Amino acid sequence: MLTTEQVASFERDGFLVVPDFVSGDACARLRERALEIVDDWEPTEHRSVFTTNEQERESNDEFLNSGATTWCFFEEGAFDADGALAQPKELSINKIGHAQHDLDDVFEQFAYDPDLAEVAADLGLADAMALQSMYIFKQPRIGGEVTCHQDATFLYTDPITVTGFWFAIEDATIDNGCLWAAPGEHRSPLRQLFKRNDLDDPAAADGTVFDVLDPSPLPSPPTDVGDPSSGRLVPLEVPAGTLVALHGLLPHWSGPNRSATSRHAYSLHCISDAADYPDWNWLQRPDDMPLRPLAR
Repeated sequence: MLTTEQVASFERDGFLVVPDFVSGDACARLRERALEIVDDWEPTEHRSVFTTNEQERESNDEFLNSGATTWCFFEEGAFDADGALAQPKELSINKIGHAQHDLDDVFEQFAYDPDLAEVAADLGLADAMALQSMYIFKQPRIGGEVTCHQDATFLYTDPITVTGFWFAIEDATIDNGCLWAAPGEHRSPLRQLFKRNDLDDPAAADGTVFDVLDPSPLPSPPTDVGDPSSGRLVPLEVPAGTLVALHGLLPHWSGPNRSATSRHAYSLHCISDAADYPDWNWLQRPDDMPLRPLAR
């Protein structure tokens, strides 16, 4: 599926941009299905807010149990001071996660794509297992920042094998919060692990903690998003239908969306079937819902 040059580019940079990987019709079907899921969601009963700010993160039951469900998480700016939605529900959801690729027919068809399985194999993940997925809305004007991170922090395996496959469902630009990545820095060490608290203590099992492995800082966001040379991160502005593959140790970031245009994307993370997946990882699946291989 990939050329020798593309594989070499991934190994050099830690990411690979593959234009025109998904058809416009496939993007439209996934977007339509995501909006249907949101339309059926009842916000008065489920008001989980998603944030990547470590100081404000709350690992509630909905988040920790979402490895086996399809859950809607609100943007931080979705609610006003009185706790009411500040704008329509369909413009208030941060993301849908994290098992829709196994629970919804449309998402399943999109994720378990033979072409994607070939890409994974070309990048060294011949035994790729679909671990989790997210449909990310990056809503107009309130779409939240995703702080600079390494995916292996949140989805750790021994050895590290997690690989992200990020699909642009709509055009991603600097203005609406595209991905930014640090070329070559996947060769840097893993900085921290996001872990469930002491599993032997039932009172603490619902919480999470960051375990620092290496104190060296990740790249800072650009001081001026209009000037890509203002930091170590480079913008990945891509049109709808593009696939971006991300190494699990690659630092990447996306800024808030303050524009009037949404930036829908779908992200699927895979791990090697041969690697060990510790039970302290925040995302866990029940025994009756085992992971499935990306290749059918």
